[in-house]
Amino acid sequence: MHPTSTRRGLFRHAAAAWAATGLAFPDGRPNVTHPRATSGDAASEPDWNERLTVTVGPNGADIAGVTERALQAAVDYVAGFGGGTVRVLPGAYTVRNSVFLRSNVRVQGAGFDSVINKCPSVKTRLSADSDWFDQEITLADPKGFQLGDGVCLRATNSHTKTQITLKRTLVARNGNRFKLDRPLRENYWLMGDATAELLFPVLTGENIAGVTIENIAVDGNKANNPRLDGNHAGCLFFQDCHRLTFRRITARNYNGDGISWQVCHDVLVEDCHSHDNVDLGLHPGSGSQRPLIRRNRMERNSQGLFFCWGVKYGLAEDNVMRDNRLYGCSIGHRDTDNIVRNNRIEGSGQIGILFRKERGPAFQGHRNRIEGNRIADSGGDTGVAIDILGETESIRIERNEIVESRGPAQRTGIRIGELAKSIHLAGNRIEGVSVPVADLRKG
Repeated sequence: MHPTSTRRGLFRHAAAAWAATGLAFPDGRPNVTHPRATSGDAASEPDWNERLTVTVGPNGADIAGVTERALQAAVDYVAGFGGGTVRVLPGAYTVRNSVFLRSNVRVQGAGFDSVINKCPSVKTRLSADSDWFDQEITLADPKGFQLGDGVCLRATNSHTKTQITLKRTLVARNGNRFKLDRPLRENYWLMGDATAELLFPVLTGENIAGVTIENIAVDGNKANNPRLDGNHAGCLFFQDCHRLTFRRITARNYNGDGISWQVCHDVLVEDCHSHDNVDLGLHPGSGSQRPLIRRNRMERNSQGLFFCWGVKYGLAEDNVMRDNRLYGCSIGHRDTDNIVRNNRIEGSGQIGILFRKERGPAFQGHRNRIEGNRIADSGGDTGVAIDILGETESIRIERNEIVESRGPAQRTGIRIGELAKSIHLAGNRIEGVSVPVADLRKG
């Protein structure tokens, strides 16, 4: 084992996150000037110069291997001692299941020299019904499936006609019957066209905190994998977590999202490159509070930055969103009180910044600020740089530079929908479009 280098940067962010949640003692209690490691006290601890580190890699590592099993063993080892660093040595890693992160673990790669690749997927139908209380499935063709594989189970609910999607691991086998790591809790019936696929997020976690992933590349191998949307997967996918840091990560070529986090709070994403994914570059997902998204590049995804549902009090600044096929940035369903500032949004396929039309005023993305961005060459001949749809209210659009280099055609700088209210424009420079501001509101 080798002691890790300092983690001062990580713990400075963690301290800031704690302060954001109200643990900065504004009630007058004394500041902690001499922190000690105290049982159960996660808010105040010394900034240790060295922490437990384990290396994983093809050669000369504490844990030798280039699969998810070696990576998972390293994560579990340091987590078992309360946390530490997993250093992923240079090498090409191929995984057949997710690497499941645990609290207080940092995964640190060697940049482009440490690449985790998703294996090609295989798919088969189920050949027997499995009920919601079962913990096993029967595969019509088990060829290509192995114990330890991460599988995506899909079916149509016979009552509601909606799709059911679950992620499980194969842990035991008799012929074409496989035991799962967890019960189904859904009916997977033949009448619902139930299937199993070797499909999963590459790095993931659920109900964990204090995790950092940095300086590593993750490739989703989209050419050999079917789509799995950002509510279930991505190169990185996290659910119900807090205090996550993603730094200097390349997330690419996933048939879904690059980086997605759902109901995760105080997430820091900085200096990452999410590119050439089928769906979203960065996906601050439902209910996520206070995301900080800065100095990232989101390129050639369907959308660059997608505020999902109830994402609030976030800041996205100094990012580049370039050549995304639909929108550079999208804001909508109860995404309120966010700031999008000093970003470069260029070459969006349809719209630079979109305020989505939702199902009524209570569902719109209100009280957001769009400040100091450069928005260039948005959409086709009828493209719009900033489009405010639905009953969106209280939006401030200030000091942005909106430019068009391809000729005005029928392009619009800012379009304000007929039901929008309290839209404040100030100090914007708009050049090269046919209509600088189209205000469709009556009166």
